[in-house]
Amino acid sequence: MFRTAELNRTVPKDEYDAQVPAMREALLAIQQRVRNAPFPVIILFGGVDGAGKSESMNLLNAWMDPRWLTSRAYGEPSDEMLERPEFWRYWRDLPAKGRIALFLSSWYSRPILDRVYDRTSEAEFDEALERVAAFEKDQADDGALIIKFWMHLGKDAQEQRFKELESEPLTRWRVKTADWEHWQKYDEFVAAAERAIMRTSNAGTPWYIVEGFDEKYRDLTVAQTVLESIEKHFENIDIQREVEAERVARKEKSDKGKKKSKKDKDKDKDKDKDKDKDKASCAAKASAEDQFASTGLIPNSSSETILSSLDMSPALEKSDYAELLEKHQGALNQQARKAHDLGISTILVFEGADAAGKGGAIRRVVAALDARGTQVIPIAAPTDEEHAHHYLWRFWRHLSRAGRVTIFDRSWYGRVLVERIEGFASETEWKRAYSEINDFEDQLVRHGIVLCKFWMHISKDEQLKRFKEREKVPYKRWKLTDDDWRNRDRWDDYELAVNDMVERTSTVQSPWTLVEANDKRFARIKVLETVTSQLKARLPSS
Repeated sequence: MFRTAELNRTVPKDEYDAQVPAMREALLAIQQRVRNAPFPVIILFGGVDGAGKSESMNLLNAWMDPRWLTSRAYGEPSDEMLERPEFWRYWRDLPAKGRIALFLSSWYSRPILDRVYDRTSEAEFDEALERVAAFEKDQADDGALIIKFWMHLGKDAQEQRFKELESEPLTRWRVKTADWEHWQKYDEFVAAAERAIMRTSNAGTPWYIVEGFDEKYRDLTVAQTVLESIEKHFENIDIQREVEAERVARKEKSDKGKKKSKKDKDKDKDKDKDKDKDKASCAAKASAEDQFASTGLIPNSSSETILSSLDMSPALEKSDYAELLEKHQGALNQQARKAHDLGISTILVFEGADAAGKGGAIRRVVAALDARGTQVIPIAAPTDEEHAHHYLWRFWRHLSRAGRVTIFDRSWYGRVLVERIEGFASETEWKRAYSEINDFEDQLVRHGIVLCKFWMHISKDEQLKRFKEREKVPYKRWKLTDDDWRNRDRWDDYELAVNDMVERTSTVQSPWTLVEANDKRFARIKVLETVTSQLKARLPSS
């Protein structure tokens, strides 16, 4: 793989000097264009020591406007970083749309070093690379342009580079003991790098191997690749828009045809009623199957959903509730204190219909916890800053340090619920969100976080009753909005979306707990009991 990057290619100085002015001008122009683009640019530098990784970052900062560049270089993770999932620090630093970010010693460093030093097996190395590929795919699917450079030197050329640097007083500091240690393991590094590149170089996230023997050749190669990649990405965006516009036009035409066909059938509706019903059923099923075709999943084509099958009758008497509330809040407090002492974090996710009792359940949970280690995150429409990033970015940012409890009042599931129903996310976006969410939650659980997800469910009649009660109580009236009434009109759509959500994201590691919430007292006790039992199952028995 690296033989073509060990040819000792060079660029004459006069040729280099002639090309640089035009190259810098082109880079500045494309950078200004990116500022208004609907995507971020992520440029990653990896490679062997001494091949010019940091020099290439410095080059782009010199040739482009540094005000619109972000540079990130990573060393060993701090205690704060270790208390969160590994990719937390990378998600935190992702650029917004319209920005260019340069990354050095990033998400490839640990997997490669661990493999070189036999701290992981080949299977574990492959698993780590799969996680990297999934992370990059999330960004690329969301529109990000990812450019990955592997800066390469042959073993002899690397040794020569080290000796040249050490011979000069102003540069000898750049060669560390670890660099020579890595050189001793050069063959192992090359083997690990080759496997990493093969397993993570895809159409949307390609690697570019750059020979680092000659500084001038390296500079022009990196700059030209960045320029061409951004220009090509703009072209692809334009093509995607044209394709999407054509798809929408075809769909609108098809919908009009279906409406016309329906009117014709209505004129003769007394004829073959049973046959027409069968056809309508088949058409609805076919439409649903087409909608989910790209996910490889079979949609729910029945009127029966997981929510409609719930028994909504469970209830508690007020006297029993008071006794159980004291019991379960006390038990939760004990388990939460143990988790804090052991550095085990907890994340609680609350979703549900409007007026289903999410806030009341959250208040009963918070009352049992130490306020110094508890944070409630209410999720509303994204801010401009949040909207300029991948939709999961704002949730990664809120992950707490070890031992804390974070409660999300609505969550990342908005992508497959309200954003799906209201059209805030495209069909492609919310369809792929199921796998993105499963991957996100898998990282949480693998890190040791206790994750509890609650869907608070009430009947449609109970919701109407609570809406009317809110209208009568002055200090509750603010809770009732026009959006609540509009969402109620789409009750069936939301019920189907919840069914799909549970079917696709309720896993062994992070299951959904469906809470029958027609009776508020029963719902609150069930939530408290569930959190306590999940903490107890995660904590070592005393």
